[in-house]
Amino acid sequence: MEKFKKIQGIAAPLPMINIDTDMIIPKQFLKTIKRSGLGKNLFHELRYDLKGNVRNDFVLNWDYYKKSIILITGENFGCGSSREHAPWSLLDFGFKCIIAPSFADIFFNNCFKNGILPIKLSSKETSFLTKQAEKKKLITIDLKKQEILTENGEVINFDVDPFRKKCLLEGLDDIALTLNKSVKIDSYEKKANKSKPWLNL
Repeated sequence: MEKFKKIQGIAAPLPMINIDTDMIIPKQFLKTIKRSGLGKNLFHELRYDLKGNVRNDFVLNWDYYKKSIILITGENFGCGSSREHAPWSLLDFGFKCIIAPSFADIFFNNCFKNGILPIKLSSKETSFLTKQAEKKKLITIDLKKQEILTENGEVINFDVDPFRKKCLLEGLDDIALTLNKSVKIDSYEKKANKSKPWLNL
């Protein structure tokens, strides 16, 4: 997992509530176990019509927002099924941070495990940032300081669990966390082999 660094970039405004994981990445695209290649199908039913043509009325199809790295959206984002393909598709599109008043719990946890920073803000703060994004103002996310900065100099502070913050800053997913304890694991296995040799039979 890549380390989460201070980012500054384009924020895409998507002020919709209850966006579920099937809307994020429809079930027909869940056949792969690879984390790459899913970005093109992100929000498939919103981005394309029934014939597969690009819809001009959706924000991520507009030239400016095609390079978005921040998504600003509505309440209960990521509800529905627990598919991990949802954060995979967002990350593959280019999103590194999602800002919303609230998230579904499983999706919220999956974001951290895949290197995406989900930020919970009040509805008022989210609405303010949505308007900034609509005006094409760049937004900066400083995870270390836990600050969101706008082009005009406004600062919004956000909360994040200290352990999850450390994992993002150091690029530690579940596997990396386990490997960090490899010395202790090896030591335990050696002791176990001596004290309980029958386990290896």
